[in-house]
Amino acid sequence: MQKDIIHHWHFNHSPEKVWRLLTETELLAKWLMINDFKPEIGHKFTFYAKPIIKMGFDGRIYCEVLEVEPFKKLSYTWKGGPKPGKITLDSVVTWTLKSNDQGTLLTLEHTGFKGIKNYLTYIFMNKGWEKIAKRLGKELEL
Repeated sequence: MQKDIIHHWHFNHSPEKVWRLLTETELLAKWLMINDFKPEIGHKFTFYAKPIIKMGFDGRIYCEVLEVEPFKKLSYTWKGGPKPGKITLDSVVTWTLKSNDQGTLLTLEHTGFKGIKNYLTYIFMNKGWEKIAKRLGKELEL
């Protein structure tokens, strides 16, 4: 069994402005998490969040940039678990931006929630991405 998360949001802003919020470390930290991201294929980086020990999450998401197509597509691994070296979620996040007359259609695909052990994580993250998108929208308005 594998579950995937797919969300679509429309923002009344150019792909260039949305792209900045997805790829500039300081801006990304404002709506998602503190990080050491660089939009370079092969760059390994970490998102830092509050640990949830009962859920087997050490507060770090270990990532590596897989694809960068400026203003169009960004993809990176998203791995987490109870401690470094013990990964229980091995997934991929892909952001796709499409320009239209009213702004940008942003699609999030978070894939790779495999097996029963990741089902609860899938449920929490599916809801979580909705909340995160609202924060992204607020940052775009600034």
